[in-house]
Amino acid sequence: MSLIIYYSRTGENYWNGSVKNISKGNTEIVAEFIQKAAGADLFQVETVKTYAADYYECIDDAKAELQSDARPELKEYLDDISQYDNIVVAGPCWWGTYPMAVFSLLDRLDFTGKKVFPVMTHEGSGQAGSAAALKKHCKGAAVGKGLAVHGADAAKSESTVAAWAKKELG
Repeated sequence: MSLIIYYSRTGENYWNGSVKNISKGNTEIVAEFIQKAAGADLFQVETVKTYAADYYECIDDAKAELQSDARPELKEYLDDISQYDNIVVAGPCWWGTYPMAVFSLLDRLDFTGKKVFPVMTHEGSGQAGSAAALKKHCKGAAVGKGLAVHGADAAKSESTVAAWAKKELG
């Protein structure tokens, strides 16, 4: 069985060189494509404190969280992932890695014997440091082949995402 843990941002997002308001986050779109292709369960990482609606304020906050190695409080946590063999960790690329809220969850879980897969939506960074982050934060897991999806193209990435999911998650 597979699980997709993801963080996604709606509202103002960087989009092909400018800021655009989106009603559904790019990572959520990609996570749902993976779910559809692989029959995986979804778990959305949501912070108690909402990030600023303004994109530039949000990225400043994200940078400060990264620099302080913060672990933002989440609305809900998973305590047990024992029934899953494969875990996809999906998020937007914020300063070369996942949003710190993702680590608020990952650091609490036991990944012994699991296979984890980095998925990152981005506007030019590719997978950035996602695989290295999973090696560090998913202790005991093997890191599988990741996937990078250009955020502005998320809505039209279903065939690529589905092909990756079917190959990697079975």
